Amino acid sequence: MISLVNPRTGHELQRSGDDLIDEAGNRFPVLEGIPRICDPNNYARNFGLQWNEFDETQIDRSDKGLALNAERLFAETAWGSADLSGLDVLEVGSGAGRFTRVILEQTQARLCSVDYSSAVEANLRNNGRVAPDRLRLVQASIYEMPFPDESFDKVLCLGVLQHTPDFEASVRALIRKAKKGGEIVVDFYPIRGWWTKLNSKYLLRPVTKRMGHRRLLKLIEANVDWLIKTYRTLDRMGLGALNRFLPIADLKYVLPKDCPAELEREWAILDTFDMFSPEHDHPQRISRVVEMFRANGATVTFADYVSVGEARAAVVRAVRD
Repeated sequence: MISLVNPRTGHELQRSGDDLIDEAGNRFPVLEGIPRICDPNNYARNFGLQWNEFDETQIDRSDKGLALNAERLFAETAWGSADLSGLDVLEVGSGAGRFTRVILEQTQARLCSVDYSSAVEANLRNNGRVAPDRLRLVQASIYEMPFPDESFDKVLCLGVLQHTPDFEASVRALIRKAKKGGEIVVDFYPIRGWWTKLNSKYLLRPVTKRMGHRRLLKLIEANVDWLIKTYRTLDRMGLGALNRFLPIADLKYVLPKDCPAELEREWAILDTFDMFSPEHDHPQRISRVVEMFRANGATVTFADYVSVGEARAAVVRAVRD
């Protein structure tokens, strides 16, 4: 496994009791077996609540016939299972571990998985026993990851960059951790045109992102049933274009294909909370993200939309120069 370092000094961290400590005496706690290299009171607290509350919702479940995460991971990265054998992979923004599970079960990669929120605890519950010798979980900021630069063969960041304060600084941080010749793959919310922000999400977020997270979640739970019914009714009437103004996630694109009825409500609550709770939501034009990679020492090998089920994800793949 890649060694852990103090991200501010580069000094190696060693275990000392319940802490990690460097040669200068700087300490970082290890809680529930997970190094915590950040202040837990950060802008990602909503994701900690979200993924601990819905820790199993988005995990692929063979008993329910769900394999959306594997489809998305391999479609967006263009990797095959054998491609990662014996490689060091960095996953940034792992949430409850939906892609962690795929990598551990379907490849032989050594995986370092980072999240800025307490979602690392949900990831540990979901995946800690899958392949413990190939998984290292860390709670840390994308800007201060506790790994030496140029350490990883592959760097993966899906569903995360738009929720960071500085999109380009986040891209730079990912590139920095890849080896020379190492690959970085990201996806993000795209700007498709002037209408991108003309919907309930961006109209209501100035209010909802400032609400208490528990209060917001209860509000969504109290209203989700009629919102789902209204969404379905508008769709049947051929008025689906109006659904963008309903304060609910776009079910056509966020629900997995053939989603079991018992999971539909749970999934709708989760994705609606994911819409309205983040402190940051910064969609980008694909061309602008390409510029960011090129300006920060990477050669772009792919930049376009990738279809995953009904949805189309904006994806950029690049190789560090």
